[in-house]
Amino acid sequence: MIDLKSKTALITGSGRGIGKEIARKLAQAGADVAISDIDLETAKATASELASEFGHKAIAVAADVSKAADVKKMFEEALGAFSKIDILVNNAGITRDGLLMRMKEEDWDLVLNINLKSAFLCCREAVRPMMSARSGKIINIASVVGLMGNAGQANYSASKAGMIGLTKTLAREFASRSINVNAIAPGFIRTAMTDKLTDAEKEKLSSQIPMAKLGDPLDVANAALFLGSGLSDYITGQVITVDGGLVM
Repeated sequence: MIDLKSKTALITGSGRGIGKEIARKLAQAGADVAISDIDLETAKATASELASEFGHKAIAVAADVSKAADVKKMFEEALGAFSKIDILVNNAGITRDGLLMRMKEEDWDLVLNINLKSAFLCCREAVRPMMSARSGKIINIASVVGLMGNAGQANYSASKAGMIGLTKTLAREFASRSINVNAIAPGFIRTAMTDKLTDAEKEKLSSQIPMAKLGDPLDVANAALFLGSGLSDYITGQVITVDGGLVM
């Protein structure tokens, strides 16, 4: 069993969805967690839930992670509460889908800022204390569309491809300081968004997957738990696809 007792983790966009499931898994393994979300009330609810369920420290931090000032304040609060950050999970992300010819410039900018710029800003803050500790795990939540593209998602695909490039570059920059930087690329995962699809639409998605089913947020969380633990100490710069075989 993976033991993260004495470890601390900051997970962006973790008030709900996949981010919340990752935070839950890390807390279950013993980590103290900082729940970051643009919606403070949602973050507080999740932090309270995890602290009550697992008995470890969980704090809520409100932040628009596309803004440098918010990110700096977020890390100040997390470091003030925990004194260190062992694990950073860059999970915050949005979609604003549309075919390229109809895509608004503001929708391109918004997705790139929240999905990719946020990871740059958070990594820049996180590596300072990690370098001092000569230890750290950074996990970037990318997507299979960053590897294969997807019609109607030029902005989202570009942001996730950029995150993969960022992951590999930072892995090279910080490997000598024992900071591991890896990415997880989820495929089609059951979320509030996919729950709105019709049975026919879900069946069509499943037909594209060799394992013939959608994934669960827990599948992504399990990969994050592994990458956040000592079991991944000799793994860096990698992209782990959690997609039922969609991309091989």
